[in-house]
Amino acid sequence: MGKVLISIMIWVLFGLFIQPSSSARILAVETVGGKSHWNFMKGILQALVNNRHNVTVFTPFTDGNRENYTEVDTTLGGAMRFMDMDLNQMKISMITKIGNFVALSRMQCDQVYKNNKMKEILNSKRTDFDLLIIEFFASDCVSYIATVLNLPLIYVTPLPANALMDRTITGHVSNPSTVTEMFSLHSVSKTFIQRLTQIFLLIRFKIIKEYKELFLKYTDPKHYDLIKPISPSLVFVNRHFIIDASSPIPTNVINVGGIHLKEPRKLPKDILDFIELSPNGVIYFTFGSTVKMSSIPEHIKKILIEAFAEIPQRVIWKYENELEKIPKSIMIKKWLPQRDILLHPNVKLFISHGGISGVYETVDAGVPVLGLPLFGDQHRNIDNLVNAGMAISMDLMSITRDNLLRNILELFNDEKYTKNAETASKIFKDRPMSQAESVVYWTEYILRHKGAQHLKSHALNLKWYQYYLLDVLTLVFIFISVVILITTKMFKSINKIYGLIFSKKL
Repeated sequence: MGKVLISIMIWVLFGLFIQPSSSARILAVETVGGKSHWNFMKGILQALVNNRHNVTVFTPFTDGNRENYTEVDTTLGGAMRFMDMDLNQMKISMITKIGNFVALSRMQCDQVYKNNKMKEILNSKRTDFDLLIIEFFASDCVSYIATVLNLPLIYVTPLPANALMDRTITGHVSNPSTVTEMFSLHSVSKTFIQRLTQIFLLIRFKIIKEYKELFLKYTDPKHYDLIKPISPSLVFVNRHFIIDASSPIPTNVINVGGIHLKEPRKLPKDILDFIELSPNGVIYFTFGSTVKMSSIPEHIKKILIEAFAEIPQRVIWKYENELEKIPKSIMIKKWLPQRDILLHPNVKLFISHGGISGVYETVDAGVPVLGLPLFGDQHRNIDNLVNAGMAISMDLMSITRDNLLRNILELFNDEKYTKNAETASKIFKDRPMSQAESVVYWTEYILRHKGAQHLKSHALNLKWYQYYLLDVLTLVFIFISVVILITTKMFKSINKIYGLIFSKKL
């Protein structure tokens, strides 16, 4: 009996320490140094690690190696983190930023490919990796690794909408009358003017993007420009129809919005006491990790403090520096456990800039939002919450004490916002499988079917004029023109014959 128990224990221990034969070796690269971008990528990788896959990731955000998970710090090679930036730096014209994004994307490729560890991987004659997962942003230079190593490719995009790149990634183009660009000020085009504006913006953005890409390839050619980019087998998108208008998507685009959400943890005692000792509820206020709250204009800070001093609710405010002469009802901290705060039942309102990570956290918690979008996709994100009936949107630079107070009180006093937020939370959580399960299933599907080329659309094989049916329309136009020409000539001939006949009779 003793020998049997010993044998069982040995086999159990052996099973714990030996990975299953189906485990894959996955190479992952986070190309963008934004915290919300990394949160999304990290959630995807964590799901795979939890399922016993071995992940090696190149990232500017490191928190230590662990079982089946190895990090390579890309900041050592010059990769940048976009955190705590001045508001004025971020509020550049989006038209200007489109070109900048292409240049930035190529620079991020350079930083990754110059990394010594990445050089070793790329220069090796054979690789032990089975799959590449990488964030795609504004340039297809990211597919270079998959081409060189002959690996199946999965793109990750933390932006819920990236119509600017749809044709490059999936072969298709979203209908601009129903799908808005990520930099749009609205989430759904409801009027003729909005649809007209959307189509012109999309065309303009695409022209700027293509021009910038071609310009850089000729003026600053790179080694990866010599290899034809490939399209991904699969795309994981940070999207869910409760915070993004429903629209058609290709077969190989998988929505896993909110995968970064973690299990709630206990709040620090000082924050917990501050929340629970507030009889009228608590407001949580933050602009996330990208923008420094201290960089907003002084007169705006004064308006915020004056408004917060007049309401019965307490306020938890993420702020990097000390603020003088603030009421006791305001708690200031440089860092706050956002998800855990929003999940507390006494937190009744979230004042947010509309960053995508925070949007999912507030939808999951069922908390109404007062949106103060600043740049990028934030206007669109907040407008989606407005359309869901759980938010009010304001322009930060034009707020006054009175309109700020009026909107805060409306969000507190009108029960429809809380009910709609709770409904949105229920819809968000109602799904056939979790985001993590979707990631694991579809990643293993790509591995099982050796890249699953059958998921890719035939649209990728078409020239741009074929995709838009311009060759067919040209033929139709020529045919109609010929018919009109022949008909016109026939009528002229008939008219001439009748003219001759009648002239002879006369």
